[in-house]
Amino acid sequence: MSRTKYQSLLYRVAASWASALVVVVATPMVPEATAQPTGRCGATAANAQRWGDPVRDTEFDDWSALADWNVYDAEGHNGNGRRTPTAMSIDNGALTITGDPAGNSAGMAWLPGSLYGRWETCLRSPAGSANYHPVALLWPDSERWPTDGEIDFMEISDAPRQLVTNTIHHATLDPWVTYGPENQAAIPIDATQWHSWAVEWTSDHVSGYVDGKEWFRLTANIPSTPMHLCIQLDNFGGDISQGGRIMVDWAREYRL
Repeated sequence: MSRTKYQSLLYRVAASWASALVVVVATPMVPEATAQPTGRCGATAANAQRWGDPVRDTEFDDWSALADWNVYDAEGHNGNGRRTPTAMSIDNGALTITGDPAGNSAGMAWLPGSLYGRWETCLRSPAGSANYHPVALLWPDSERWPTDGEIDFMEISDAPRQLVTNTIHHATLDPWVTYGPENQAAIPIDATQWHSWAVEWTSDHVSGYVDGKEWFRLTANIPSTPMHLCIQLDNFGGDISQGGRIMVDWAREYRL
């Protein structure tokens, strides 16, 4: 799943003048995009980038919120422990996935997926075992992995939860090798606090946002089959004695 590197943007402004003549061009009015509620996350990519209204929206206020989600009940990540619905709880308007020292954790998938789109979720992860990875990702509807790729747009693999990485997995590389900057990025951030994490997936790039600001843009090895959002607490084996948690306020999906 993850490791390192970033990218940035360039802006240009052009102005033209004709001798003493000032030309004023009327600019058509652009409708304001509907501002989405931010919940525990103060800023979002949807509002900053004007993505408009979501096509799907889950607020984790009670158990009915999981009606549109496939909650896992099977062996854990790479055969480690078990993913079980009993590792989930909902309280005070947030869903919590708890990983215990025995290896029980949980995850869920938002089906069906789509070919390209935008997804955003508001979450945090208290400090815990480094081998419990909180992760938000896009997974292929086909279940063909790594043939049809995987986009991890928020993954944490350190115990204090102070570094977040992203990775594009794809068929042309061994999925377990250390990837380079064309496939990965990293951002130091206090992920024990609430943040909005978003991904924009198009035919030519994958961009990630935190609190409305772009922190990575990758253009190589872009998946090209339908994918769906998954939120998981992955057990990577080894020492998990400190357990782990991921807490989710809401999740939303937007069309391009």
